[in-house]
Amino acid sequence: MNLFFTILNIAILVICMVVLAVMQVKKLSFTKRVLTSLGLGIVLGIVLQLAFGKNKEVLHATLPWFGLVGNGYVGLLRMIIIPLVMVSIISAILKLKDAKNLGKMSASVILTLVLTAGIAAMVGEVSALAWGLDARQITQGQAEQNRALTLERNAGQANTSLPAKILEFIPTNPFLDMTGARSTSTLAVVIFSAFVGIAALGIRKKYPAESELVHKIVDAAYAVTMRLVGIIIKLTPFGVLAIMSSTLASTDYGAVVNLLKFILASYTALIVMFVIHLFILSVFNYNPWIYVKKAWPVLTFAFMSRTSMGTIPLTVEAQTKKMGISGAIANFSATFGTAIGQNGCAGIYPAMLAVMIAPAVGIDPFNVGFLLTVALVTAVSSFGVAGVGGGATFAALIVLSTLNLPVALAGILISIEPLIDMGRTALNVSDAFVAGAVTARLMNDVDMTVYNNRDVELDQVQAS
Repeated sequence: MNLFFTILNIAILVICMVVLAVMQVKKLSFTKRVLTSLGLGIVLGIVLQLAFGKNKEVLHATLPWFGLVGNGYVGLLRMIIIPLVMVSIISAILKLKDAKNLGKMSASVILTLVLTAGIAAMVGEVSALAWGLDARQITQGQAEQNRALTLERNAGQANTSLPAKILEFIPTNPFLDMTGARSTSTLAVVIFSAFVGIAALGIRKKYPAESELVHKIVDAAYAVTMRLVGIIIKLTPFGVLAIMSSTLASTDYGAVVNLLKFILASYTALIVMFVIHLFILSVFNYNPWIYVKKAWPVLTFAFMSRTSMGTIPLTVEAQTKKMGISGAIANFSATFGTAIGQNGCAGIYPAMLAVMIAPAVGIDPFNVGFLLTVALVTAVSSFGVAGVGGGATFAALIVLSTLNLPVALAGILISIEPLIDMGRTALNVSDAFVAGAVTARLMNDVDMTVYNNRDVELDQVQAS
């Protein structure tokens, strides 16, 4: 009987995918297909939970097949990250008239990310205080206790100095980093690509023939890579469908009810910080509603997949093709945004945990000095947080260890981690968008005609 239900569940997934494929054949917009896949995924996930929540054998047999689609799509995105980052950055640098602009661009992106991380930390603190969060009020089960022991073992590894974290960005072995072997590999590839681009830019006058050849090779590689990105992005609705349905089907709703206050406090902070993002964009003369429309498909995917790094190709594509931001700025902001200043994972989350845990060690969470210290430590510690699953936990370990707070209490949230991580990841990606938009304005490197074109769809760009 279990085999029958497993096959039935897989068949339903296939039918939903066929519906999405028909929508694509009929050339319905990318946004409509993503939203449809989101709705189908929610319905399918809830139905699976209601029907088989008590029969874990069926879910255990079914979800790996859903993961074949969802995780397979995320894997394809990760496959293209390194080639995309390399050719895009080298190509963009070769188009610069002055290499000095590279330093200004990098500084602007990083400063925006870190400053917003500090603001996000304060938003997280206020939300935790407003909702009256206190770690002592939450009961720990065996899973939470096991997680607590793991966090304590990992605390020493996370508590490294800021200079040490920055040194990890240096690509001492760029070919190793091209394999994604380290949590900072993507940033290391960015730095290596920047050096290659600057070197290629430097031979323009002395070796014109070689310089022209380099330009042709890079342009050809860029064209092929972007075509590959377009092919993978068209698979987004299928990935969203599988990821969303799998997430909801496997969620422990009992734990959700027990930790509902923390979930509500988290999403309150995430929404407030997103509104702050919109305010920042409006200050720099961007229409926030146009931003929401054009970033929405990317933010939706980030929400479903829970991977900032896997969203890089979508973030770059949306910035360059839908928002008129230059390729260099788009790549730098999207890439740095996966490891520096993540507003959700490295800003709001660790700050909320610090406020929650403070009463357990006799610290007044309303103490202004304590709150300012937490915000500062959180902003500085936001360097080097990997944009993949588990990044928020690593950020929490860094902040709590630096503040001499017990990291074990962070284990109490293990059961609802996927649910809150969805919103955190979407906010991380939104912050990367904001960093790119702010930098593009400061450097006067954005085509506002493209940005203000409300009719631009990703599908139209790919078809051109």
